[in-house]
Amino acid sequence: MKAYIGIKYHHDCRNRVIIEKISSILEGAGYETSCIIRDIEKWGSVTVTPNELMEITFKEIDSSNVVVIDVTEKGVGLGIESGYAYAKGIPVYIIAKKGSEISNTMLGISKKVLIYEQLEDIETMFNG
Repeated sequence: MKAYIGIKYHHDCRNRVIIEKISSILEGAGYETSCIIRDIEKWGSVTVTPNELMEITFKEIDSSNVVVIDVTEKGVGLGIESGYAYAKGIPVYIIAKKGSEISNTMLGISKKVLIYEQLEDIETMFNG
């Protein structure tokens, strides 16, 4: 089983610890994970063109069994990734830190939604 992880990316990788924790939780639940900033852009050391980025992203989503999107921070790319997965029939799981604003559109395409107080709470979505 493969899980694509979508999260708002920052050039300074300030949410790297969060990405790594989400990956660890998913891997602990038996998923192979894919995350563009980690796997393709190597935490900012590799640059790809916008066209290449989207081609790679769609290929990774196509090869995934589930798409996990953290919408704690909004991002246009998250909507694109989620919408693409939904259109392809790939389940979209939304996670967000308590207090985050989640659009009705995102809620409407999500198979599962989990609001977490601590990242460890995400384990219940995959192990519970």
